[in-house]
Amino acid sequence: MTDYIEEIEEQDDDTGQLYEHLRIVVDKGQVPVRIDRFMTERLQHSSRNRIQKAADSGFVHVNERPVKSNYKVRPGDVITLMLDRPHHDTTIEAEEIPLDVVYEDEALMVINKLAGMVVHPGAGNFNGTLINAVAWHLRNMPSFDANDPEVGLVHRIDKDTSGLLVVAKTPEAKRKLGLQFFNKTTHRSYNALVWANFAENEGRIEGNIGRDPRDRLRMAVFPPDSEMGKPAVTHYRVLERFGYVTFVECILETGRTHQIRAHMKHIGHPMFGDERYGGTEILRGERSSTYKAYIQNCFKLCPRQALHARTLGFVHPTTGQQMDFTSPMPQDMEQLLDKWRNYIKGLAV
Repeated sequence: MTDYIEEIEEQDDDTGQLYEHLRIVVDKGQVPVRIDRFMTERLQHSSRNRIQKAADSGFVHVNERPVKSNYKVRPGDVITLMLDRPHHDTTIEAEEIPLDVVYEDEALMVINKLAGMVVHPGAGNFNGTLINAVAWHLRNMPSFDANDPEVGLVHRIDKDTSGLLVVAKTPEAKRKLGLQFFNKTTHRSYNALVWANFAENEGRIEGNIGRDPRDRLRMAVFPPDSEMGKPAVTHYRVLERFGYVTFVECILETGRTHQIRAHMKHIGHPMFGDERYGGTEILRGERSSTYKAYIQNCFKLCPRQALHARTLGFVHPTTGQQMDFTSPMPQDMEQLLDKWRNYIKGLAV
């Protein structure tokens, strides 16, 4: 119970189907009580915070309907935990998969993840993930167990996002790095191509992020003062303008699921090529067949959201030294940018 509640909000599930993992029928003599408290008392290895996350993400159902964590259970209620993956042996096996390791020592690894690689086993992706590859890479390190939640991934990025991740080899390293992410003292910047011609050169997006009630495969943005979702802030800065699209740098104050993708969609500028958030529609530009063909060629060149985790900075958990890493632009995004540069040059002739 602990593991799958802990990882609910990080899964990037593409099926949309929910599977029953737990069922509780409330006793006839039960007095009304909040469902998060009720489940915490009955599930020994799950914290109230994790149960609240599960409920607020739409995974806790009562009588076949999702409820929020403040729902009060009643006698005879049928409570089910519905997750986005079927029952499966989630043991992580070592798999010989190439990794681009940019730094490694006895405490941690920094990895440059390729687009298309899932970081952790989940719905529809039970092998071939980055953590399976890490397990193989560290197979000769007796103290590292990929199935031990006290080591391993400190944070995650989406399957079709490329870029930098840090993996902790020891419990101490994961604890100290995790605190840095929690306290927002790490530095992370992303590069993205978005459908926009910003009037300003920089900006700030603030809005709570939570599961979209109309489409659970997406995240939605809610008012900062609402009880929906979790607080999230994204800063952006224009790097290069191409008229109909803009190349930007995004810096996160928080690290919510799909944060940049959802925030950019929220302000009307979805990420180029981001099918889930509307970025595969031709949102700006000409109506000519030539332009439409050009955009389709761009999508083929970079068949994913144009988002790259470019920099990562943190204090080393053992030495106390500041560590800063930069990942080169991946080939598909670099080719996409060059294509837009040439397009703009052609318009200027």
